[in-house]
Amino acid sequence: MASTVNFPGTALSAADLSDLLEQVGQERDRAAFRQIFQHFAPRIRTFLVQRRLSGAQADDLTQDVMLTIWRRAESYDRSKASPSTWIYTIARNQHIDYFRKTARAQQLDENDPHFHLNDDPAPDALVSRAEDVSTVIEALSTLPDDQRLVVDLAFKEGRSHRDIADQLDLPLGTVKSRIRLAMDKLRVCIGEQE
Repeated sequence: MASTVNFPGTALSAADLSDLLEQVGQERDRAAFRQIFQHFAPRIRTFLVQRRLSGAQADDLTQDVMLTIWRRAESYDRSKASPSTWIYTIARNQHIDYFRKTARAQQLDENDPHFHLNDDPAPDALVSRAEDVSTVIEALSTLPDDQRLVVDLAFKEGRSHRDIADQLDLPLGTVKSRIRLAMDKLRVCIGEQE
């Protein structure tokens, strides 16, 4: 393709869009990309807003989609998909990725003690300071059953506070309180035995 297809002010057909995508993919033709951008960016933004993204989120994700189109245009094959199908598949996949990232970020609990530095020794430090495993086992045996259970789940099984709360059908704050109380008792008990 030697020259840029120019379709100012006219509706672009699927063949026109395929030609433009091929020019972008083969020649990195900025003018062709500009036409693709002008044609698809508003449509993609509308598509994303209809999928319940805010205007700002849709704007950001539209930019990401258009950047992906620029980067991956050489992989477009008109025999396999129309330009619209290829581009909207990119938009849909990026929306799904965005949703997954957002969902994971919302699962983080900013108040989780693991995200905050404090002067208290870490649970691992308590164990390493203990003279032997029997000291820790003896200290754990002094805990009430409800506190020992959450400590076992958190430190032996490596479960998050949220997982423990869900498994035991307890409020998250209750799980955190039980772990904090248990750790305070263990510090005192192990400290007395050293």
